[in-house]
Amino acid sequence: MARVETSSNRPYHLVIFGASGFTGQFVVEEVARTVAEGKPELRTEVDIIVADVEEPDSLAAMCKQAVIVLNCVGPYRFYGESVVKACVENGAHHIDISGEPQFLESMQLNYSSQAADKGVYIIGSCGFDSIPADMGVLYTRDQFKGTLTAVESFLTVNSGPDGGCLHEGTWQSAIYGLADSQKLRSLRRKFNYTPLPTVGAKMKRRGALFFSNEIQQYTVPFMGSDPSVVKRTQRFLTEEHEATPVQYGAYAGIGGIGNVIKLMFAGMMFWLLVKFSFGRNLLIKYPEFFSFGLFSKAGPTRKQMEGASFQFALYGEGYTEGEDPSQGKPNGKIRTLVQGPEPGYVATPIAMVQAALTLLNEPTALPRKGGVYTPGAAFAKTTLVDRLNKHGIQFSVI
Repeated sequence: MARVETSSNRPYHLVIFGASGFTGQFVVEEVARTVAEGKPELRTEVDIIVADVEEPDSLAAMCKQAVIVLNCVGPYRFYGESVVKACVENGAHHIDISGEPQFLESMQLNYSSQAADKGVYIIGSCGFDSIPADMGVLYTRDQFKGTLTAVESFLTVNSGPDGGCLHEGTWQSAIYGLADSQKLRSLRRKFNYTPLPTVGAKMKRRGALFFSNEIQQYTVPFMGSDPSVVKRTQRFLTEEHEATPVQYGAYAGIGGIGNVIKLMFAGMMFWLLVKFSFGRNLLIKYPEFFSFGLFSKAGPTRKQMEGASFQFALYGEGYTEGEDPSQGKPNGKIRTLVQGPEPGYVATPIAMVQAALTLLNEPTALPRKGGVYTPGAAFAKTTLVDRLNKHGIQFSVI
C-alpha cells in the first residue's frame, strides 16, 4: 500500500520548482507564511537547488531530495512532462497548478500506472484551476441532504480600483490549448471510456453567451480546465467508490454589454490568429493588445492583487432523502459559494500549498495507491476544504 514518505527519508519536505518565476515567487511567499505560522511538519531551512527541464539529470537530482515537488513551470504542455517523469522515476510526489486539459489528461494516460507502481501521487490542477470547482462540487454534494445529480458554477472575478490582469504565461497556455484542440480530442479517444451514467434529469447546457440571472451579468462557458477536471473526478468516484456521478456545467461572468462587445471582437481575432503559427506569434508578442489588457507580460502589480477577489457560486440540484432519482424531476436545490482573494497569484499559491500539506499530513485519507489524480479524486476524504477555509478560501452554503 503506497503512503507518503516521512520527512526523515529525504532532506526537503517541499521543493518549489520554478521558484524564481512569476507565479513561483508567490508560492515561495505562501510557504514562508505557512512556516511562520509554526507548522511543525515543515523545517525552516531554505536551500536553492538548480534544475532545468532540459537537463534530466538535474531534475532527477532535485526529485531525489524532495518528498513533494511543487511544479510552477508552465506552459506545462512544453515543460511539465519531464518533471512528472523525473518525479515518478525518483519517488517524489508532484503537485502542479496547470489549467491545461491536454497536459493533465496525457499525464494520466502515460504515467498513472507507473506512479501507482512507485507509490507516487501526481496531483494536477491544484491552483485556481481547478480546486474551487472540483472541491466545490464535492463540498456541495456533501452538504446536500439527498442525492446530488447536477451542479452549475458561475465565476465572478472582481478587480479593485487599480484594475487587474493576468500574466502572459496563462495567455500562452490558452493559445496553445486552443490551437491543439484536435490533439485533445484524439487523446481522449485513447482512454476508451464508456459514458458516465446520467442519474436523474439530464442537465440542460447553456448557450455560448447568455445573461445569467444567477449572477446578474452576461456569461460565457468557462474555457479552463474545470469541466475536464470535475468530470475526471466524478468518473474516479463512480468507478472506485460507486458514488453517484454529478453532471457539471461551468460558466464565467464577463459583465455588461460593453464587455460583450470587447469579447466578441477579441474572440474573433483570437480564433482567426490562433490557427496559424504567425498568428500565434502575434498573440504571444502582444498579449495586452489582443486581450484588451486582460493579460500582460508584466502581470498584475501587488496593489492590483491586493484589491482583487473572486466568487465561485455553485447551484446544485438533486433528489432529497427518500426520493428515487429515476422518478421525475429533481425536487431539491442547494447553493454554495467558494470565495477568496485574487485568483491567479494569491488564491492559487494558497490552494497549492494547502494541497501539498494535505498530501504530506493525511496519507491514510488519500487513495490507497499512487497514481495520477485530480484534486477531488485525491482529496475527497481529507480535510483540504477545512484547511482552505482557515487560509482565506471560504466554502459556505448560502
